[in-house]
Amino acid sequence: MPHPLLDPHRLAMLHALGLQQVWVPREALDEAELAALLPRLPGAPQPRGARTAGPGTPDDAPASARREAPARPVQARPVQAPRTPAVQATPAALSESRLQQVRGLDWEALQAFTHDCRACKLGDMRHHAVFGVGHAQAHVMVVGEAPGAEEDRVGEPFVGAAGKLLDNMLRACGLSRAGEDPARSVYIANVIKCRPPGNRNPEPDEIEQCLPVLQRQIELVRPRLLLALGRFAAQALTGSAEPIGRLRQRAWDWQGTPLVVSYHPAYLLRTPQDKAKAWADLCLAQDLLDGRDA
Repeated sequence: MPHPLLDPHRLAMLHALGLQQVWVPREALDEAELAALLPRLPGAPQPRGARTAGPGTPDDAPASARREAPARPVQARPVQAPRTPAVQATPAALSESRLQQVRGLDWEALQAFTHDCRACKLGDMRHHAVFGVGHAQAHVMVVGEAPGAEEDRVGEPFVGAAGKLLDNMLRACGLSRAGEDPARSVYIANVIKCRPPGNRNPEPDEIEQCLPVLQRQIELVRPRLLLALGRFAAQALTGSAEPIGRLRQRAWDWQGTPLVVSYHPAYLLRTPQDKAKAWADLCLAQDLLDGRDA
């Protein structure tokens, strides 16, 4: 198999994340791949025996001064490989009557239910309930955390700078929130449908009331892949309290659907050094999706 960095889709992902230069371990490439890669990637590794360092780094600089490669994750594997079972996402404390309220609702009824919901204190503080956007039968469903101020104002998830970065990431994978082909489209929703004041973290009772709505959305979309972005989305769908760094780069299983965890685009804007990790998560997600479509 050729090295994944020779794949133009992988290169597009890196470009969308703002990673313009790439370092590849020499041991991972054979001579033919080196010959094909060098003309296309400025800063790519030199032929065997040559040293590789970041721009402006002397060849004799210590190893600590050299940039490490955003290497392709070794954990990426086909969807047929074992996946970590996710714990049932709905908290046990949630009343059965709340679950029964959303079971069986179609799209129109579920959206009306969400817009009329006052089950927690956020319902009286919002401008809009942010239900979701995208293709209702998309092969990929993206789940974020909670609306911000701009999302609350317009009633749509992932707008502003974070939304633009997400759109670039999706475009690099050949996906769009406005596409008409379900195989090349996404549906985007949040765990929390109403904005917490001051963009504070969602509280347990707020997550508890919204999770049945999200679960029903997933049931209606029936995606081939779930992509959870951010700590609260990751923990809600995996049922784990571990930090996101320990949840990512694992193939989770959410009620039979592959689930991949990654960083929220707003976090990546604040911490651009972690964009390489987000690229690795996209590689894993694409491998799982390709394996499922095979």
